Amino acid sequence: MSQYLGTSTFHHGKAEKLGILVTNLGTPDAPETAPLRRYLGEFLWDPRVVEVPRPLWWLILHGVILRTRPSRSAEAYRSVWTEAGSPLLTCAREQAAGLKARLAPRLSGPVEVALGMRYGNPSISSALRQLHSLNVTRLLVLPLYPQYSASTTGSTFDAVAAELMRWRWVPELRFIGRYHEEQGYIAALAASIREHWAAHGRGEHLLMSFHGVPRRYLDSGDPYHCQCHKTARLVAEALELEDGSWTTTFQSRFGREEWLKPYTDATVKALGAKGLKRIDVVCPGFSADCLETIEEIAEENAGYFREAGGETLSYIPCLNTRDDHLDFLTELALKHLQGWPETGPAPDPDRVAAELRASKERADRVKAAREAGELG
Repeated sequence: MSQYLGTSTFHHGKAEKLGILVTNLGTPDAPETAPLRRYLGEFLWDPRVVEVPRPLWWLILHGVILRTRPSRSAEAYRSVWTEAGSPLLTCAREQAAGLKARLAPRLSGPVEVALGMRYGNPSISSALRQLHSLNVTRLLVLPLYPQYSASTTGSTFDAVAAELMRWRWVPELRFIGRYHEEQGYIAALAASIREHWAAHGRGEHLLMSFHGVPRRYLDSGDPYHCQCHKTARLVAEALELEDGSWTTTFQSRFGREEWLKPYTDATVKALGAKGLKRIDVVCPGFSADCLETIEEIAEENAGYFREAGGETLSYIPCLNTRDDHLDFLTELALKHLQGWPETGPAPDPDRVAAELRASKERADRVKAAREAGELG
């Protein structure tokens, strides 16, 4: 039996399709210890995420971390879980559906959109196989990470490549690596902040908090740090913020080594101790609200701020399913789809159907001749 997927699924006379794979980090299946252990085991074993020699890291991960961290993480996940399940997964599904709804009328051919998570379910592998079953032969991968990091976008590419290595017919492939400075993304962020201020009032200082990575990743050439700073600068310019009224920070550090600074929690505490009574925090690197924004920022860091003498940490939600966000993602996809048939004039459906029938008839004649021994 062949090791490759697809040996019996190609049929002449079946129209090829365009597919878009939307990806994000992932989420456990449930806010319980066992699902968290599986999820964290997959996440933290990724060599793109933790760049430590494998034998040493295996001992640390399985001997210490997976014995203690899952139960604590489960408690945190329970605090953000909804009746619909994981907020990240719920939002990601709506984002994928919104993208398809906006793209379909803008294209001259059918488009299939699937959601795959780098860790957990639905997996990138299962999403790609879903697209394969729909005869997708042109594929655009859209990781919902505005800033590139090897630990996120790079790891997503690894997962896509690992699955496609199993396919006999690999689709034409395009991959969006970053969109940290795209005008539509910056405009949507700025609009979300303005609207929050209009509805809830404006704090004395704005923090733009991005997920952190170890400092040595920057030293090794990862562009993430620079792209985060550029995003923050462009948002500040769009909002016409004065120097000193905003700060770029990095959250969610793990372990004992130095991560990108300044740290969000340390900055929040310092602003409270300085006498500020209200600050605003936005997380531009997250495309959807999740544990790291809802629990870590809106709850945990809000507590740090109050303990330090402040009064209110006002969290500004992620772009999630805002219309301007989905409109931007649609334009971003269209930009990267240029040159493929679906972005050109709509073909005559009768001509396409006739060509597919003719293709099938030719293939049937060749197959019959081969089975009769007339072909080698």
